[in-house]
Amino acid sequence: MDDDDADYMQGSEDEDYDFDYSDDDEANEPGSADVENLYYVAKGKKDDNPEQALKEFKAIVDQEQEKGDWGFKALKQSTKLLFLTLHRPAEALETYKQLLTYTKSAVTRNYSEKTINGILDYVGGGKSGVEDVNLLEKFYEATKVALVEAKNERLSVKTNLKLAKLWLDRKEYTRLSRLIRELHASTTADGEDVSQKGTQLQEIYALEIQMYNETKNYKKLKEIYNAANAIRSAIPHPRIVGVIKECGGKMWMGERQWRRASEDFFESFKQYDEAGSPQRIQVLNQETKPYKNDPQIKAMTDLVDAYQRREVHAAEKILKDNRSTIMDDPFIKDYIDELLRSLRTQYLIDLIKPYTRLELVFLAQQLNVERDEVEELLIGLILEGKVEGRIDQVGMRLELDRKQILEKKRYTALQKWTETLEGIHTAVVGKSPTGGRSGTDPSMGGDPYSIREIDAGGRWGMPF
Repeated sequence: MDDDDADYMQGSEDEDYDFDYSDDDEANEPGSADVENLYYVAKGKKDDNPEQALKEFKAIVDQEQEKGDWGFKALKQSTKLLFLTLHRPAEALETYKQLLTYTKSAVTRNYSEKTINGILDYVGGGKSGVEDVNLLEKFYEATKVALVEAKNERLSVKTNLKLAKLWLDRKEYTRLSRLIRELHASTTADGEDVSQKGTQLQEIYALEIQMYNETKNYKKLKEIYNAANAIRSAIPHPRIVGVIKECGGKMWMGERQWRRASEDFFESFKQYDEAGSPQRIQVLNQETKPYKNDPQIKAMTDLVDAYQRREVHAAEKILKDNRSTIMDDPFIKDYIDELLRSLRTQYLIDLIKPYTRLELVFLAQQLNVERDEVEELLIGLILEGKVEGRIDQVGMRLELDRKQILEKKRYTALQKWTETLEGIHTAVVGKSPTGGRSGTDPSMGGDPYSIREIDAGGRWGMPF
């Protein structure tokens, strides 16, 4: 007995007990022993003579007067042979369609569901999967039609979710958008409890949020992220929550809201870890101390540490030594250039402080980059007002204007002094009973020369 038969005997985790047990009596009918022998004889020829095995499986199906277990198992083996061994997916689709007609009553729901899921997994997965998306869609379309006829709504939804994940992995966003609309419509159907609908809806949102993240539609991403977090009735798998929180972290990073990004990444890490998913490495942050010895995690924490200490050379070495670990993640890769630019910019500012003139070649050597990149960084700093100077294109030098810097500091100090005097003037005027003068009024016999006031320009003067 191979794995296929073991599946049949053992059942599955999601076992349903609402099938008709009378169907299982078929194995005791007259002639069933002969059919069983034919099945195992054909199965024994799968590796050495697949074409002959295919013919014998077909003979089992043809001689059945009523649909039963052995016919279903023969069609299952035929589909597998045609697809994986003989590489004739179009013919495999035909035997698969024939197999689906057995799911109404010939075999238990549990066994039929395991068989369907198994076939769809190898049809859509990896290098051995269908490359022609139109043919792949036909496998799923045939499945959905059969499940509707069998009134198996639960498996129909699970099949659609499986197909949606497949379209996401293959970047078939038009097909995915269409299927997501269909899945949303299924959540409005009557007859399901609230928690089941909430869980299903959160799975849909997880697919949708990944699509918007990959297509960089950040407005829709935020909308779906908020909708997913608003669900209170769901009992989702940790991996689903991990996906939503990971995309949320990326969204917050895009908005430069670092604290919220850190919170979502950490929550995503915990959920992925609970689910046993390797994606937990990708959402690492500084809170993941129990995993600090993991080589992949250590590379990320070292990179963060180098950034915080403004050590550009250390950061570059970490990236060079761990390129496959860090740069293979497309999201992280997008931010690495920005991180290095930030480090180099700060390093450059600190480097030029004591000088009035510097060769661009020298700066390039210090930063370990090309001269053109140094020039680009300096132009940006000059335009932003962070560096006072100019670039001598002929001599390829940076010339810093220390005199201008000093004058600017003096002007700034003078401006602050003027603002202070104006503040004093306002306070004095506000407290004066005459509204504009203080001291003794000459008309009352006082000394006019003892009276001083501040004019609008902040200058001290004498009244006349």
